[in-house]
Amino acid sequence: MSAAMVEVRDVTRRYGAGPSATQALRGVTFSVAEGQLVALRGRSGSGKTTLLNIVGGLDVPDGGTVTVAGRDVTTMSERDRMRLRRDTVAYIFQSFGLLPVLTAAENVGVPLRITATPPKQREDRVSLMLNIVGLDGHARQRPGELSGGQQQRVAIARALAARPALLLADEPTGQLDQETGKQIMRLLRTVVRTEGVTALVATHDPNLIDIADTVLHLQDGQITAA
Repeated sequence: MSAAMVEVRDVTRRYGAGPSATQALRGVTFSVAEGQLVALRGRSGSGKTTLLNIVGGLDVPDGGTVTVAGRDVTTMSERDRMRLRRDTVAYIFQSFGLLPVLTAAENVGVPLRITATPPKQREDRVSLMLNIVGLDGHARQRPGELSGGQQQRVAIARALAARPALLLADEPTGQLDQETGKQIMRLLRTVVRTEGVTALVATHDPNLIDIADTVLHLQDGQITAA
């Protein structure tokens, strides 16, 4: 039995106050084992992004606890949450989030520069990651010269470059056509296995639902039965 990479217990999150307040999360509880690819499914507004942000230390819950790699995220200082995002957690966004003035290789190398990885090691890791996502021949191209699917591949390579333990992805195929979305989902499955990463992916995409180890259904801020 794999150890838990993520433990979420009775997490609540409320935005605003008074009658206009929004209860984004209502006592959410679940765990994700090491090495699993877990799909977080739910309609827009169900709380998926809020939950990912809390797990990754970008937001703080009003109640409950979140543990990532054995560390309690909810009691961390802002500095420690920043270290968590640098050393343990990586993100993939629907909007790709690439820096337009940098080449594909330079974008992938950004997290390695942040961790002060020596140049030769950085170059080797960037080359390997571009190879894994099938973009060997596009290293010198900038995001504006790449298709949407290629940009998302660069974003995946960048997210995994610094060897995170946990990958969080928020609708990673939301801006892609169906066939490209399928390719990206298969790629995610492959890199999770290859890199030994745990992944929590918020998605509407049925292609990910089919390949995920576990599917969590979030409705009105609560985990529900399928």
